Amino acid sequence: MKSVRVVFAAILVSVLTALAEPRAAEPAAEPPLALNLADVEWGPPGDRPRYPQGVRTAQMAVDPLTGGPTYFAKFPAGSHFDLHWHTHVEHVAVMSGEVTLVLGDETHSVSAGGFIVIPAKMNHSWDVPAGNEDAVILVRRGGPADFHFVDP
Repeated sequence: MKSVRVVFAAILVSVLTALAEPRAAEPAAEPPLALNLADVEWGPPGDRPRYPQGVRTAQMAVDPLTGGPTYFAKFPAGSHFDLHWHTHVEHVAVMSGEVTLVLGDETHSVSAGGFIVIPAKMNHSWDVPAGNEDAVILVRRGGPADFHFVDP
C-alpha cells in the first residue's frame, strides 16, 4: 500500500510541476485590431433586391474556428431589410442611430448603445426610421453569413 502512495505522490508532483511551468503563448489566430468608428473604411453602397438599398459594410474579422464574420453595417435613414433568417446566431451592437427590429412576432426599437441577440433561424427584419440619422451596427455571427429570405 505504501508503494501505491509513493507512485501516486510522484505522479501528482509531476502533474503539478508541469502545470506550474510557464508556457509559450500560442500564436494569435487573428491579428490584433483597434479601430475607431470614424476610421472605418466602408465598402460601396449596396443595391441588391431585398437588401437595404445603400447599405455599406466593412468586414473587421473572421473567426478562424467558426467562419463567423464580424463587420460593421451602415443603414441609410429610411432603409428596410426584408424578413429573413440565418443559420447561425447573430449578435448586434447598435453603434449609432436607431433601428426598429422585428424578432419573430415582437417589435423592438433599439438605439445607440443597445444590444441584440438574434437566435439561429429566427425570422427578423430591420427598419431605420426616415428622417433620423443613418444607423451603424456591429455584427458578430456564430458561423458563416447566410441570408434566407422569407417570401411575403
